[in-house]
Amino acid sequence: MQDSKRSKPAWKRGLIGLALGTGLGLASMAGAADMPTAEVNTTGLAVTDDTVKVGILHSITGTMAISETGSVEAEMLAIEQINAMGGVLGRQIEIIQEDGASDWPTFAEKARKLLVQDRVASVFGCWTSASRKAVLPVFENENGMLYYPTFYEGLEQSKNVIYTGQEATQQIIAGLDWIAEEKDAKTFYLVGSDYIWPRTSNKIARKHIEDVLGGEVVGEEYYPLGNTNFGSLINKIRLKKPDVVYSSIVGGSNVAWWKQLKAAGITADRQTIMTISVTEDEVLGIGGENMEGFYSAMKYFQSLDNENNQAFVDAFKARWGEDSVIGDVTQAAYLGPWLWKAAVEKAGSFDVDAVAAASADIELTTAPEGYVRVHPNHHLWSKLRVGQWGADGQATVVYESDLIEPNPFPEGYQ
Repeated sequence: MQDSKRSKPAWKRGLIGLALGTGLGLASMAGAADMPTAEVNTTGLAVTDDTVKVGILHSITGTMAISETGSVEAEMLAIEQINAMGGVLGRQIEIIQEDGASDWPTFAEKARKLLVQDRVASVFGCWTSASRKAVLPVFENENGMLYYPTFYEGLEQSKNVIYTGQEATQQIIAGLDWIAEEKDAKTFYLVGSDYIWPRTSNKIARKHIEDVLGGEVVGEEYYPLGNTNFGSLINKIRLKKPDVVYSSIVGGSNVAWWKQLKAAGITADRQTIMTISVTEDEVLGIGGENMEGFYSAMKYFQSLDNENNQAFVDAFKARWGEDSVIGDVTQAAYLGPWLWKAAVEKAGSFDVDAVAAASADIELTTAPEGYVRVHPNHHLWSKLRVGQWGADGQATVVYESDLIEPNPFPEGYQ
């Protein structure tokens, strides 16, 4: 008899363990005939006896494509795996993909199209806070459900969003605590791209540095998305000589920023830099040799040494190519379809109100990052990990926290 495991495509292997680890995977084994469409879809969503439509909305063109392409790949992989094990409530997931094109009004326009015209049951999408802020009124007004995968500044909570990345207390504050203690850092230079996430993140960072850590912010600079000239900034950093440069530069600008630092002789043995915006996806374009020795504060790195992650990495590379890499947001994006599936099956319905109500306390015990649970505030319990980059483009985890309860509205930081 042929080995059934060997008969499956490599990217499908290991998916049953992830699904059953939720304790909710068995509901998908029920046929659609056992769950009539009229009962599981009372709000006119694109659900039939055989299929359910969802949206994927990311930038696959423009300056943010370097960061968002991995999210698309992860979401597609998860959906393909879910379909291979029977789908959701006996229905196969069909994808309608739209391109936000690194343009916030375009994100809003495409979100409206997915919800109003296509009537998708959920959307997996956005990366920047600007894109999320642009689509949020659409999701709330049209009562859609968004699974948002990116670490972000917090200060937001919505019934219509599940935030699968970290908020500020889990990344910014926890990361600053570590770097201040580890490096005995007293002075910080804050740099970022010029939009809501870096500015709000640095507002929180400054408050924590000055009011909690007793440190000093000696400089704060912002540059337009897509900017490729950082010579003036590098000269200012040389003049100020901060203990830590704290970076939230995003997208394609990262390639120029880190390469110009290396060309200027600013290397890890001379300057401590912590970034909250560089993952393996960006390092692939930047080049590991330009990141060597610097730090990222994330909850996930591809190098995590656990069985769940190894199965995920193997499946991802089998699906998208051996040279592909997986970053923090890519992994968080992969969680979205699984968490949606679990909530739909817990609710016994695709209706957004039912899915939103069922989402609290859903657990994935075999997520690549480890254990995750949805908090009633629609954020995930997660750990902070600090990774130090190697020339090979992979990070060595040098610090790992305990699970941190999400708190999107920390007292004193609003």
